[in-house]
Amino acid sequence: MYWVAGGFIFRRVGSPFHSLDPRVKLLISAELFVVSLTAYSVTQLAVVMGVMLCIAAVAKILKRVGRTLVFSAGFSVFIFVINLFARQSLLTSAIYSVRFLAIIISTSLFFITTSPDELEQVMKSAHLPRDVVFAFTTAVRFIPVLMLDAIQIVDAQKSRGLEVEKGNLIKRVRKMVPVLIPLVVNSVIRSGELAEAMESRAYGAVPRPTSLNRYSSSKRDKLVAAGSLILFIITVYIYVRFPTPL
Repeated sequence: MYWVAGGFIFRRVGSPFHSLDPRVKLLISAELFVVSLTAYSVTQLAVVMGVMLCIAAVAKILKRVGRTLVFSAGFSVFIFVINLFARQSLLTSAIYSVRFLAIIISTSLFFITTSPDELEQVMKSAHLPRDVVFAFTTAVRFIPVLMLDAIQIVDAQKSRGLEVEKGNLIKRVRKMVPVLIPLVVNSVIRSGELAEAMESRAYGAVPRPTSLNRYSSSKRDKLVAAGSLILFIITVYIYVRFPTPL
C-alpha cells in the first residue's frame, strides 16, 4: 500500500514536462481528458493511452502513473461488471472500463507533475474565489497524507492483533472502527494546527492579497500549447468525420 500511496504525492523532477507552465499542463490534461471521454473504439482508446504513456515517459513519471493505474484497476473491473449486468456487450463493457483508466491517466499527468503551489496559482489566474482555491489546494495536499496515515494506523493495529482482512463484510466494517477513530483524531489535530498557522499569518485580513510568484509563459510554453491545440482539433475532426466501429 505504501507503493500505491506514493504515486499520489508530488515530487519535483527535472523533466521537460515538469518545467512547462502549469497552465499549459492543465490545457494538455484537459485536452486528453476530452479525447478520452469522446473515444468510442478500441483503436482510438489504444492510441490515446499510448500518447499519454509517452508523455508520462517524457515526464519521468511512468512508474508513478503505473501506481495510480494499480489503485484504479479495482474500480475499472467494477465498471466492467456493472456494464455486463446492464446487458452491455463484452466489448462495450471493456471500452467503458478502459476509458475510465484513460481518464485517470489524463488527470494524473497534471496532478503528479504540478505542485499544490502551482495549482493554487492556476486557480487564482482563473479568478476563482480565494476560499475555494484554498480549500481545494488544501485537500490536494492532505489526501496523500491521510492515505499514508491510514496505512500506518492499519499496520499498527495489525501488530496489536487486529485481523482486518478476515471475516465477512459486516465484520470487516466493524474492524475498521479502530482505524477510523485515530485517523479522524489525527485529522482534527492537523486541521487545528492548520487553523493556528492561518491565524498567525493573518489569513483573510487583506481582501485581495498579492502573490509572491507570478507565472509568465515562455516561447516554448506557447509553442507547446499551440501544438497541443492543433492536435486536439485534428483529433476531434477525425472522430467526427471518420467514425470507426467498436
